[in-house]
Amino acid sequence: MVLQVNPIQKEPTVSWEALPADFILPDDPVENIQQPAIAAALTDALGSAGRIQPQMLIGSNFGLVATVNKKIVVKAPDWFYVPQVQSVGTNVVRRSYTPNLEGAAVAVVMEFLSDTEGGELSVRSTLPYGKLYYYEKILQVPTYVTYDPYEPSLELRCLQNGQYTLQQADSNGRFWIPELELFLGIWQGERLCQTMNWLRWWDTEGNLLLWSSEQAQQERQRAQQERQRAQQERQRADILAAKLRELDVDPDAIA
Repeated sequence: MVLQVNPIQKEPTVSWEALPADFILPDDPVENIQQPAIAAALTDALGSAGRIQPQMLIGSNFGLVATVNKKIVVKAPDWFYVPQVQSVGTNVVRRSYTPNLEGAAVAVVMEFLSDTEGGELSVRSTLPYGKLYYYEKILQVPTYVTYDPYEPSLELRCLQNGQYTLQQADSNGRFWIPELELFLGIWQGERLCQTMNWLRWWDTEGNLLLWSSEQAQQERQRAQQERQRAQQERQRADILAAKLRELDVDPDAIA
């Protein structure tokens, strides 16, 4: 009889080291057309609401770097948020981001599930590491969002005592993102000629954060309403002036 002994899982040794200048970052293709569109819409709404500051870093398909057991590991989430980063200067293009070395830890990560298994919920604890394991154990991201636009289905995990715990949505089907002080939920509609299930932000009062295109449309509607009101005022003034002239009253003299 052979006694089976399960190996003890060792905690990974994580360090934050500068990425070598000649390091070739992965350039994996985007798995479907919805992913970049959803990510861009999330960032667009934050920018339109004035919620993006210069010290923040918000990105999509951008490498987040850690050195694990002396090996460089890079994952590029579909969307992420870092509250404070160091400036790299105006003439330098940021190639990747290493938390704790270049600024604060990553606060929020989102992965949009593709129609094929992409490992968004993988807990693989050895190279190349599952995404969930990497965000939970390596980067220790406080909030991890996974979204399946095909269902659609939205899940949010918060880091509690070193482990992700699934959170419950509120009565509107939305999740509170404490790092951004906003609610996140699913909204069906059209943006840039694409009709699908989008991820969108709501504030604490339940107001939807508008995209820049929606804000522009609202401004056009307001301008049109102002023009209509001005035209109605002119028409009323003309009618009044005509009635005064019928009474042999000079409207200009009254003015």
